[in-house]
Amino acid sequence: RGFDRRSKGQLLPAQRREGIQARRIQHVIRVKQRAFSCAKLLFVDSLSRGTVGQALRLRMCLWIAALGLVPRLALALTFDGEASFTSDYIFRGISQTDGHGAGQLDLHLTTSDGTFVGVFGSSLGKVMYYHWDGEVEAYVGHRFDLSSSWSTTVTGVNYSYVGGNIPWSNTYQELQVSLSYLDRFTFSVAGSPDSVRYDQGYRLGRYPAYAVDATTQLPLVGRLLFTAGVGYYAVGDGSDTLGYGYGNAGLAFEYKSLRLDAGYYVVDKHAQDQYPYGQARNRVAGTISWHF
Repeated sequence: RGFDRRSKGQLLPAQRREGIQARRIQHVIRVKQRAFSCAKLLFVDSLSRGTVGQALRLRMCLWIAALGLVPRLALALTFDGEASFTSDYIFRGISQTDGHGAGQLDLHLTTSDGTFVGVFGSSLGKVMYYHWDGEVEAYVGHRFDLSSSWSTTVTGVNYSYVGGNIPWSNTYQELQVSLSYLDRFTFSVAGSPDSVRYDQGYRLGRYPAYAVDATTQLPLVGRLLFTAGVGYYAVGDGSDTLGYGYGNAGLAFEYKSLRLDAGYYVVDKHAQDQYPYGQARNRVAGTISWHF
């Protein structure tokens, strides 16, 4: 899971990952058994009947192998999603909904080798006299398992904002790289070449930006988890860069496909200059999520 909200679709719950892997292994065994049966059939036929009927039997074997590959391809792709409702949509320390609730949906496909592609959407709310109706994030990436304990993930994201009364586009792209240990400790770096910069409500233009954060998720008792993170975001061309820090700490509870999160979020007051449409202040937020 990411700093302010869950990370994009590179992870599955442990039990679900194990179940998918078991089904893949069983299917590979069945495909091999079918191939062996076909080879045995052809060999016996060649001894008893010469070449008569081999072409027909060969075609039958090819059809059996092809039919066996179809479910294998289906198993290689995993479809997942998550529907959530949060009391306050907070992204990098900034409320995107001015303390109001937001409905969110994440859908993604993941291959057996770790590649994923998906889309995340969230409703937004009016802050002062600025607002967008919604946010849409399209993303693609790959998770590399470095060992049984370490993994790294590379993700490209396109952030888009739709509807509302803002006459200009704030769409931007970002590249994220993260390093995780046992999926409990994660360090990530994100960079964008064209983020929009504001200063006290004025739109100055597009500048390079980066974000660095570290997060943790530790089991406590039973299904209860401790979550925390710290981060820093900056935008500018180097000579005149605006940056701020943010952090959070809280608890999470997981039961089957449901998850409850509650936490306290803090942010540097200087962040308000960068976000005329958001509210930069310390706050409490909670989220309920259903993974499917």
